[in-house]
Amino acid sequence: MAKVIDNKFTLGLSGKYGNIIFRQMKDGRTIVASAPDFSHRVFSKEQIRSQGRFRQAVAYAREAAKTHPIYAELAQQRLQPAYNIALSDWFHAPVIHEVQRQGGRIRVKATDNVQVARVQITILGKAGQTLEQGEATAAKNDWWEFKTTVRSAGKVIVEAFDLAGNCTKHEA
Repeated sequence: MAKVIDNKFTLGLSGKYGNIIFRQMKDGRTIVASAPDFSHRVFSKEQIRSQGRFRQAVAYAREAAKTHPIYAELAQQRLQPAYNIALSDWFHAPVIHEVQRQGGRIRVKATDNVQVARVQITILGKAGQTLEQGEATAAKNDWWEFKTTVRSAGKVIVEAFDLAGNCTKHEA
């Protein structure tokens, strides 16, 4: 690897030329190196699975960055492309912080790196049968509320979804 400093020939030069790579560093240096050879690389099953997940995330981000206005809004605030925010959203599921049961309602605090799209509540009886199920409505400060008619103390299953379709499940 060669380092070039203050050379008019390589000034601003970057990329690949034949088997030589030119890289521009932040401090103004130009790094000249031979291109790496990956022709004999063998990927593990985990690496192949990870590459497949990334392909799915890229496909989602390409479309979602154009169709969901929230990504464009956040892009202006964060000074990042909407595509990057959509890509990040695909990899981050919502987080359920707290579930409160107060009389005839269930309150859920859920957050996401972009937006929680919906929260679904399922109330199960002692034998595991579904007593009530429905969507919670958004309230203030990341809280969601669900009005219930079931007064018995059964198991409550909360599912939070984001725009990318990620789901987080919590049992209380």
